[in-house]
Formats: sequence, C-alpha cells, structure tokens
Amino acid sequence: MNKALSIIIFSTLILLTLFAFSFKLHGEDEGDKKGTLKYKDFQTPEYCQGCHNDFYQQWSQAMMSQAYTHHWDEIEYFKLAVAHAEVKPELKDAVDGCNGCHTPMAYLAGDLTPPRPEEGSRANESVSCEVCHLIKGIEGDTAYNFNWIIEPGQTKYSSRKGEMESPNHKIVATDLYSGTKICGSCHNEKSPFGVWVKSTQLEWEEGPYADADVTCQECHMPDTEMKTAKMGTTYPDSRTHLFNGAHDPGKVRGTIELRIQPDIRETVPGEVVVLTVTAFNQKTGHKFPTGSVEDRIVWLHVEAEDEAGNIYHIPVDKKGFEGEEYTIASDVLAYQDMGVPLGIENFEGVRREDVPIGDRIFRIPYFDPEGRMTIMQWNTASLGVDYRIGPRETKTETYTFELPFEIEPGKLKVKAEMYYRLLVKPVGEYLEVPEEEYQEQLVNNHSTEITVYP
Repeated sequence: MNKALSIIIFSTLILLTLFAFSFKLHGEDEGDKKGTLKYKDFQTPEYCQGCHNDFYQQWSQAMMSQAYTHHWDEIEYFKLAVAHAEVKPELKDAVDGCNGCHTPMAYLAGDLTPPRPEEGSRANESVSCEVCHLIKGIEGDTAYNFNWIIEPGQTKYSSRKGEMESPNHKIVATDLYSGTKICGSCHNEKSPFGVWVKSTQLEWEEGPYADADVTCQECHMPDTEMKTAKMGTTYPDSRTHLFNGAHDPGKVRGTIELRIQPDIRETVPGEVVVLTVTAFNQKTGHKFPTGSVEDRIVWLHVEAEDEAGNIYHIPVDKKGFEGEEYTIASDVLAYQDMGVPLGIENFEGVRREDVPIGDRIFRIPYFDPEGRMTIMQWNTASLGVDYRIGPRETKTETYTFELPFEIEPGKLKVKAEMYYRLLVKPVGEYLEVPEEEYQEQLVNNHSTEITVYP
C-alpha cells in the first residue's frame, strides 16, 4: 500500500469516526444521547442566577425546576417505572428515556438510574437553564421523545433578535425559540409500542391557534416588561419563565366555559326536564386535558337542589359512541398492570376514577398490551376513544331528569360543575402520593332555575 493511499484511508476512517460520534450525540434515536456528555459540561442554575435573577426566581417556582423532584413524578418513576423495567428488562431503554425530559443532564451524563431526589445530586436540577438554552435544533420533521440537538459551550440560544452582548457568553438568536417544536421535543412522546402517549404540541399544530400563529409561549411564557439580565436592557416583551400550566390552579380555572339550560322553565313533580350543558374550550391551544392524560381526569357533574335543600344527582345521557363506557364514571376497577412493578400477583386494580357515578368524563383511555386500562405510559400499547375537548371546541351533553313526586315545590336550582384532577384519586391513594396531587379543582360552573308547582 503506497503512502498516498494510506493517508486517504486513514483520513476516511477519521471522518467516519467523527460522523459516528456526531450521530451518537445528535441522532434521532433517543438512546443515542445516553451517556454522551458529563454534568460538568453544564452550568448550574445558580450560576445563571448571577446575571438572570428574575428568570431564575420564576423558573425555581415552575414545574421545569421540579420535573425530577416532584412528588408524583418521583413515586411514578421509582415505584412503577424503574421497578417495571427490573421485571421486564425490555422496557429499560424506555424507562431510562423518562429522564431525557425530566432530568436531561442526568440522561446525557449516563447517570441512570439517577439518585433519588433526597440524595441531592445534579439530577435534581431537572430542566435547567442550560438544558434549554443550549438546544440548537430538532432532529427530523416531528418533535418528540427529546429529539433536540444540544451543544454545550459558550453559545446560548434565544428568541431575542437584535444587538445583544453578554460578558459571559455568546448569544445567538434562532427561530427555534419562537416556534413550538422546541416544546414538542418533550411534550410529544411515543411509547415503546409506537403510541402517541403525549401529543400536546401536535394537538396545537392541528388546531386553530397554529393557523393564527398563537404559540405555546404566548400562553405559557407571556410577555412582560422586564430586564433579561441584571445589567441588561429593559425590554417591553421579555418572556416570563413561569411555564404555568396544568399544575397551576389559576391556569386551569376558567379553561372551559360552561352553560346549562332546561327545555322548560315551569313544571310539576313527576314530569321530565331535559337539561343541556355546553362546554366550550375558550382557553387552551391544545386539547383539555392534555399532556399526561393517562393520569389526568376531567369530569362534568350536574345536580339539582330543591327549596328544601334536597340534592338530586343527574347522570349524563348516553350518546352511544364506541368506547363511551370509559367516558362515564362507574365503580369498575382498572390499572391492574401496576401489580407487575409492585410485585402483586393477580392484582385486582383500584377504582377507575372515584367520581360520582354517571358523570361525564373527558379523557382518552390508555391500554396495556393485554388490553387493560393503564396509567403507565411506557406500557401503553393502544388508545381508546379520545373524548377530550379540543381548542375552541364545544361539547354538548344532555341530562334527562324525571322530577321525583316528593320534590319540594318552589325554585329548583340546577347547576353544572366541571372538575379537574392531576392524578386519578384511587391511584394516588393506593401509591401514597401526597393528597395535594389528586385534589379536585373547580374548572368552572354555571346554574339555572326551574319553577316547580305543587
């Protein structure tokens, strides 16, 4: 082999090696990023606080700073996901992948399974300043399963265009931070079975807000007048870093506008009144609920109160669509697949929702490979009917109420109330999750009156 040919072959091998490393770091497959970097490649949030205190204070009370340490996330991850992968090793990559969005630095550093939050490791930094502001792109056309391209270093990426200087780092403006794909890289997720178990950004793309160019940031990082750095310029349109969403009662309140009306205003005992409730999604650019909808539950409750204070619960009228049984509250058991990670043979499950029987539920059920309803998204092999409320969509429900003969004559007040829980209550109780994680929140309510004559 002559010297020139040797040089060509050697150079080719070097280029192939560099290409392989680049693919390893930035490849579309989520496993490609695992263990490719080190914690020391990232500054801590406290370091960033030195100049960006307002942003730091906002972030520190947002779920972004608690994505790994949050009570339910910790219990779900260690008690269910990690334990499940120990029983079924084929799930290990998917369970490791949870960290790609909940504590990306730990995933990139190969610190898997990360230490528990009480151990105080850098995994606790969750979704930190550096993690987001070092993202330079998204692999492929669809953002999902943390397919961001990250490049540690002195260059930080931002949506702010124009002349900007920092004594600490270089600032590069990119359209990525003004768009929604950067959000979708973690808020869209496919299970190991190829099922979309999170699709918040995709729901936005398919809805009316995308056409109007109202992005995720408009609602979850609203503009305000503030400095982006202590020594910097005051901008009239600085993006807040509160990321207020599903865990913020103020954000949830009023999401759905409710109205209820009867078909008649005057009646007598024994007669039938048909009540119509309209539920209009006036607030979200995606479906409601969204995100971890295997955990979330939204329901509509209708009841009447007569002059004597007697309460009558009114169940929803069935519509007859396929899978409707999952959208009406019952006392059936579900989530039997939790028995595998919990080590309980023939686990009977827990009550599916624990809300008043007959109430309408707005949800999409997740099913495990055996066709049982599950709250473990990594074990989701199929989905049921999607009966959530889309952006600017109105759902109409009817309630047929046959007035009891013993009802008290006078004014009959009928009210519709919509409630929301972050986590199905029986699951939270069974796994000993703090009660605050499954407390019901009032989304909205509305009432009307009917006159009942003797």
